Amino acid sequence: LLYTEYKQPQFIMAIRGDDITVKSYKVESRITSRFCHTTVKSSVVNSGPNAQSIGFNVQIPKRAFITNFTMNVNGIMFVGSVKEKTVARNLYAQARARGKAAGLVRANSQDMETFKTEVHVPPGSKIEFELHYQEMMQRKLGFYEHSLYLQPGRLVPHASVSVDVYIYEPSGIASVETPNTLGEHFSGMAKLTSSKDKAHVVFKPSLQQQRKCENCTTSAIDGIFTVKYDVLRDSNAGELHVSDGHFVHFFAPANLSPLPKNIVFVIDVSGSMWGVKMKQTVEAMQTILDDLTMDDYFSIVDFNHNVRCWSEELVPGSTIQVAEAKKYIQNIKPNGGTNINEALMRAVQMLVKASNQGMIDPRSVSMIMLVSDGDPTVGEIKLSAIQKNLKKVMREEFSLFSLGIGFDVDYDFLERIAMENRGAAQRIYTSHDASDQIRRFYSQVSSPLLRKITVQFPEDSVSDVTQNHFDKYFSGSELVVAGKVLPSESTTLNSFTTAFADRLDLSLQTEADYLELDAALAQQQHAFTGFARQMWAYITVNQLLAERSLAPTAGKKRKITQRILTLAVEHQFVTPLTALLVESEEAKERLLADSPKDPKQGCCAGRTPVQMVHITVVCLCVFCGTVENDPHFIVHLPKNNMDVCFNIDSEPGHILNLVSDPGAGVVVNGQLVGSKRVEEKEKVNTYFGIISVFYQPDGIRVSVSTDRIDLTDGRNNHSFTWGATADITQDRVKVSIVKDSKVMVTVDDKITVMVLLHRVWKKHPTHVDYLGLYIPSNNQYSSQAHGLIGQFGQEPEVRVFNLHQGADPLKKEATMEVKGNKLVVTRGWQKDYRRDNKRGSDVFCWFIHNSGKGFIDGHYTNYLVPRLDSFLPLPL
Repeated sequence: LLYTEYKQPQFIMAIRGDDITVKSYKVESRITSRFCHTTVKSSVVNSGPNAQSIGFNVQIPKRAFITNFTMNVNGIMFVGSVKEKTVARNLYAQARARGKAAGLVRANSQDMETFKTEVHVPPGSKIEFELHYQEMMQRKLGFYEHSLYLQPGRLVPHASVSVDVYIYEPSGIASVETPNTLGEHFSGMAKLTSSKDKAHVVFKPSLQQQRKCENCTTSAIDGIFTVKYDVLRDSNAGELHVSDGHFVHFFAPANLSPLPKNIVFVIDVSGSMWGVKMKQTVEAMQTILDDLTMDDYFSIVDFNHNVRCWSEELVPGSTIQVAEAKKYIQNIKPNGGTNINEALMRAVQMLVKASNQGMIDPRSVSMIMLVSDGDPTVGEIKLSAIQKNLKKVMREEFSLFSLGIGFDVDYDFLERIAMENRGAAQRIYTSHDASDQIRRFYSQVSSPLLRKITVQFPEDSVSDVTQNHFDKYFSGSELVVAGKVLPSESTTLNSFTTAFADRLDLSLQTEADYLELDAALAQQQHAFTGFARQMWAYITVNQLLAERSLAPTAGKKRKITQRILTLAVEHQFVTPLTALLVESEEAKERLLADSPKDPKQGCCAGRTPVQMVHITVVCLCVFCGTVENDPHFIVHLPKNNMDVCFNIDSEPGHILNLVSDPGAGVVVNGQLVGSKRVEEKEKVNTYFGIISVFYQPDGIRVSVSTDRIDLTDGRNNHSFTWGATADITQDRVKVSIVKDSKVMVTVDDKITVMVLLHRVWKKHPTHVDYLGLYIPSNNQYSSQAHGLIGQFGQEPEVRVFNLHQGADPLKKEATMEVKGNKLVVTRGWQKDYRRDNKRGSDVFCWFIHNSGKGFIDGHYTNYLVPRLDSFLPLPL
């Protein structure tokens, strides 16, 4: 006889029953590109003299979907299949009506955390349980955290107890750690091996190590096993993975300055908050308030049956204001009823007033953070009316984040109003660490980096795209967009992301090969090859469930329901609308795996280049078979119809001024780097390692190195890698990055600088990566422009005569008359890499010796400056 029961136990154990021997207990997770498939297997024997019920319970993550459950009872195999809930229940009812064995398998009704089933078997029976579930790893505070609930319930033979977590991330793994969340008893027992893109965590305690004490017969394995990791990110444009006819785009930029916040804390101080709840809320608020900066504006609304404001207006997060707010919070005494509606209305009015008065920075983020432990009892108490009132007054730029403390609060309501108003909700469990839970949630939303993010793809290249417009991106999190790839003659898929940062407008581009990832997956022994297809379905179903809960009409709700059912059955997900029918061979016996009615859903869930037609000045480090000494300059003189070349013989670390134009407020400097290794007394080869463009009126500096591109405005620093194409606009400075190729910096639409990246073999004993610089002839300098390059904005008169054979028979020599000087010059070739970054094109030029002496004003040492943003002292 098979049956199950549904009740909330005092504790949960994987295997329940008396006189039971656990033969094996194995858990395996395969994480591929942030998508995880977990299998829990256990084999048990009824070793007692009587028939009895044996239970199999597994706690699973809240956002996971069960995908299958199988059970082998004395050779009778029960296999699961996901069906529409009404269909599954009808089949289940038919089995019961015929007197056949049947049971109901359900998850925990609160958070869909517990899978439970029982089977009644005679003595000596052997039962094998196997549960599968899938989930997407969510990035929080800079890490993905994978949690496994290990509860074998009995001691298990050493060779038969194991936990294996396999991680494969095609872009590379930045870090992996296994914090000891199981307790000191198991300290150091998890073993980790990792490579560039793979990691394997294994946990195999011996029989003795499993014991609670030396002679104990009970298992100490009862808790959460955790693996935390993060991936390598080459660029802020994100990662695009294409596999199995589907794509997934991951977007998690870093090195951006946080946007200022305008935040109103709305705190429930009703009588039900008395005691530990209020104490822990106050503790959390003390830390949260300390996190505010002078750029942030805030206030506090506390409510019971009345509503009070610490400050009627938003105030800056100064040390004085924060100290006053902390005193106010500390003196709160909970009592009375709960007037949520009026408290939220007051908070919105505060943000609206600040916005209307111009107090709010247009690029700032405005939010309300609600903390409550109960349902409304005063004022408007109808939840649907409160939801409607809030939606009516909340502006598009405002967000609501809800924290529900304990289980007396209607958490579904808090979640609905948060999702409907561009926010998120979280339940706070009333345990000893409740204040830490509140602080942790706040940390996830306290550093907004971007607003109005949109991820787009070429028309006719994709379909069935999940949510691709996002209101905000928070530091340490990740935005994910998935979809189907349409048949195409192209071999690559491109994505284009636009967003607004602090004083920056971003336009980013990345691409992925259609076949590359599938070929790599085929070589991986422990990868989850169907990850992209399942991840797309997982994201889509979760988004549809959220839409369904907010559907305005019954008709709309029915349409969404049908879409969920179709996807869930196709991809075998147990959702609130589907069930897992577990049938024996020939369908003689059945179990029904049902899910709760209201599972917890979480949050979220190129410019045309400047035409470089005539180059007035070109500065580049030449690489033509060998890397030449010192930076080479090529100056094109259009009026004289000639090119002039010279070297600068300087030292590593020196900063050369290239353009100094105090009239336009622009300075371009380059810092030299040396070769890796030279023989004693051998001259050090030098190259440009950093090119800096500083625009003084806006205080913006763009620093381009061989590793990254930094954009600094004196207060904030934004960093980008060479790994993706991107367009960034801040005030009057535009930066265009072409992946692994070049950077174009345009200042005030008048002055443009192009920097080329030259890579060399990393293991070369002497050569290093370096930069080339190109400046067009149509730059609009002021009359004060100077510098090694800038001085030629005003082209000098040049005359070349007395052409004759030089010391080298392959090179002609001549006399050049320029700036009142007569110079001996040599005819030769240099390289221009603008159009061919590897081979370059030949430029025929007159070469000037002695570091350009006589051609440039003064000596080259006059152009050395102390800092990358230093203007050239005048007069020279």
